[in-house]
Amino acid sequence: MYILFFLLWVLFNGNLTLEITIFGLVISAIVYAFFCKFMDFSIKRDIELMKKLPYLIHFFIVLVWEIIKANIVMAKYIVIKQEYELRPTIFKMKTKLKTRFCKVLLANAITLTPGTITISIIGDELIIHAVDESTIIENDPNFVFERLLVRLENAGKPKKVAVNNAEADTENVKAIDSEEKSKEEQ
Repeated sequence: MYILFFLLWVLFNGNLTLEITIFGLVISAIVYAFFCKFMDFSIKRDIELMKKLPYLIHFFIVLVWEIIKANIVMAKYIVIKQEYELRPTIFKMKTKLKTRFCKVLLANAITLTPGTITISIIGDELIIHAVDESTIIENDPNFVFERLLVRLENAGKPKKVAVNNAEADTENVKAIDSEEKSKEEQ
């Protein structure tokens, strides 16, 4: 975020001199300190966001591609298939996403894609209006936006993988032993 503030400073100034650079570094540090103190931001969170940045960029590239594809499909409906009768529908879609941020990104991606509008987010369900029944994406495991956002949510999290079965068995034995000891103490 600090780097972003500094780049914005340089962009707004229009040229780069030693004075502007030093002043920009100081102003950027003050604004960053303000964000950390009053806006619930931290260096740790900054690092987490940087780890997720490639996934976010990939998501936006795929979003633009999906918007282009949906525009072509909608143009076919309007221009070529005029005799085709559209069947608008409203449906619920369950999502695997956990964070509010990713749910909102998913809802906005659906709304930005021509032919669909997200009406509401209720818990882990999205209520979606589709121009035609054929565009229903309900519980589709290949739904590209949700797959990418699940990866985005899991980015930077350590993966819990047992090295081998013996290690997993040892953990289970320790857990059983500690349960038995607690029962004996009672």
